[in-house]
Parts: sequence; structure tokens; C-alpha cells
Amino acid sequence: MNPSNYSVISFPALGIELNPPRGFSIGPLYIHFYGVIIACGLILAVVYACRRSREAGLTEDSLLDGVLWITPFSIVCARAYYCVFSWPMYRNNPISVLYIWEGGLAIYGAVLGAAVGVIVFCKIKKCSLPALLDLVSLGFLIGQFIGRWGNFFNREAFGAATDAVTRMGLFNTVTGVTEYYHPTFLYESVWNLAGFLLLHFLSRKKQYDGQIALGYCAWYGLGRAFIEGLRMDSLYWGPFRVSQLLAAGSCAVAVAVLLVQAFRPHDAARLAVNRTAVKAAEAAEDITEAEKAPEAEETAETTEAEEAAQNEEAAPSDPENT
Repeated sequence: MNPSNYSVISFPALGIELNPPRGFSIGPLYIHFYGVIIACGLILAVVYACRRSREAGLTEDSLLDGVLWITPFSIVCARAYYCVFSWPMYRNNPISVLYIWEGGLAIYGAVLGAAVGVIVFCKIKKCSLPALLDLVSLGFLIGQFIGRWGNFFNREAFGAATDAVTRMGLFNTVTGVTEYYHPTFLYESVWNLAGFLLLHFLSRKKQYDGQIALGYCAWYGLGRAFIEGLRMDSLYWGPFRVSQLLAAGSCAVAVAVLLVQAFRPHDAARLAVNRTAVKAAEAAEDITEAEKAPEAEETAETTEAEEAAQNEEAAPSDPENT
């Protein structure tokens, strides 16, 4: 199945039929909608994370600094992950590994790359790793549910043939026949949106830093394990679908840790957001005291001058001058 052979996309159950372009041209430059949508997802994820940056003990500027060098690292890892498990495609022309504009990114590679980048970033900035992972996880869900629509424009990342009510039709320009498949990109997009909404509200009441990141691993892993089983373009490691195996494993580990943590006491004061609030209050108090210090000195000097004047008035007269 070559995505470039497909044109019209339809959803019979919804009565939808359309033929969206894969991109647009600006002079000699051709812009793919896939890249535009991925960029939009990244921007929205960053905006969201910036709004909540202080919960991880960071300023917006510090968070943006991290994004600027973690994002390229994440993209490189996404490409490396894909190429490693698709090596037969690149073996005869290894330099084509660098042709990232031809497609071939794996989301799990991006997640793993970002996780490593965040660990290094936290070491440099000396901030809470679990708290930042909570924030990054929510950002990932935003980027993933939006980014999956890039697959829609590319006519890719769909599943096996089906006649289910959720089927998506793709017109094959070579055979002249409309073929019906599971729109797995849509399944994952909806699953990620639901996960973001759920974890966003739960994050307001989290008991410990890292809880939302574990929730992300459990939620995304569960959905991806099932959805990956429907896809036709999975990366394989022997007889196993790599992403399905990784998704199921990460889900199982995350659920186990969440269950263990559920039976442990957690001190709300240890949350990064609360520690940040305490530091901010102490800093504000220090500033207030510093501002009051000159006023206190001025008041003390005035009081001393008034007391000296009163003492002069109350002193007895000199007899020789009487």
C-alpha cells in the first residue's frame, strides 16, 4: 500500500467525502500539511506547558529554553527509532536516513528522546524531574491528538480492511476502486484527546509529582496496544510489533507503580507547585522587609531627633544666666 496512490477520503457512516491536498507551494518551496499540523500541535503543547510552568518550579523563559533544544533531540530520536526498525529500507542507501522530509518518524522514539532530554534539562536547571514529566506528558497528549491529523492528509497510518461503521474509504487511483480501512489515526487522536481531558483535570488534584506522567504511560500505552494491533504499517522486531510490545509493557509497569503509590501516604507540601509557592512567598516577604528597612531607619532617626528636642526643653536653666 502506497499512500501516494490514494486520493478521495470518505466516511460513509457520516456521509463525508473529500480530497484534501497533501500540502501547498510557496514559490519553489512545497509545504506538507503533515509538517504544518505537527508544528501546530507542538505550539499548542508549549503554550499549555508555559501556562503551567510554575507548577514544575520553572519560569516560562526557562521552559522555552528547554523546548528549543529538547525538540530537535526528540525529532532525531523519532527518526532513529523508525530507521532502526525499518533498516532494510535504508540499507542500500544509508544516507537516505537523513531524508526526513520523505517521512518516517516514530512517536515512541520521540517520547523516549524527549524523556532523556527532560532528564538532562532537569539536571542543568535543578528542577523537579517528576513534576516536569507531568507537564511534558500533558503536552505530549496535545501534540499527539492534533499531530495524528497529519496522517489524514498523507493518507497513511490506517488499519486493516474493514466494513465496520467506523470505516474510512480511500480511493485507489491505480485500481480505480475505493478501499475501506480502520482509520486508526482517528482512533488514536480521539483516545489522546480523551486522555488529555481526563489527566488535565486530575492533575489539579494529584497527590505526588510524577502521578500524571504515570497516568500518561498507562492511558496511552493501553490505547496504543490495541490500536497498533489494527495497523498495517507497524514496525516489527521479529514476529512482534515493536510499538505494541512497548505500549503494553509501559502500561503494565505504570499501572503497577500507580497501584503501589495508591497505598502510600503522600505529603502535599512536597509537591513542586507547593514548594514553589512557599519559595515565592518567602521571596515576597524578603522584598517587603527590605522595602520597610529604610522607612524604619528614617522613623527611628525622626524619633531620636524629637526625643533630643524634648530633652533640651525640659533641661533646668543655668543659674549664672538668671
